[in-house]
Amino acid sequence: MSTEPNKSASGLLNDALSHVSSLVRNEVDLARAEINENVNNAGAAIGLIIGALVVALTALNVLSAALVAALTEAGIPGGWSALIVGVVFAIIAYVMLKKGKDNLKLSSLAPSRTAKNVKRDARAVKEAYDDQ
Repeated sequence: MSTEPNKSASGLLNDALSHVSSLVRNEVDLARAEINENVNNAGAAIGLIIGALVVALTALNVLSAALVAALTEAGIPGGWSALIVGVVFAIIAYVMLKKGKDNLKLSSLAPSRTAKNVKRDARAVKEAYDDQ
């Protein structure tokens, strides 16, 4: 705190309050930054989900065309090619949707680093005042 040997109780209290106030401000700033980062990650996850929906609609169109082509022109390679492309699009859509959902879990939005820092700071403050 201070190097003055005979500092008054009110001076010590003012120093402690100043340090606690600064610590709280820093933790609030850290929480704000972490929440902003997590919201950006959620935005990217939502983008993946929207992309998955677009790809899934494309897959549905291609698979429909493949089914029609396969049924009307049995044995013609064009229909089977469309079927293969449709299945590939469906797999891509599934992977994108799963990745987006995993990134959008509520636990990934919580400011976990800030919570750890607050606990660490509380322990440090407690230890500092226990030593006195």
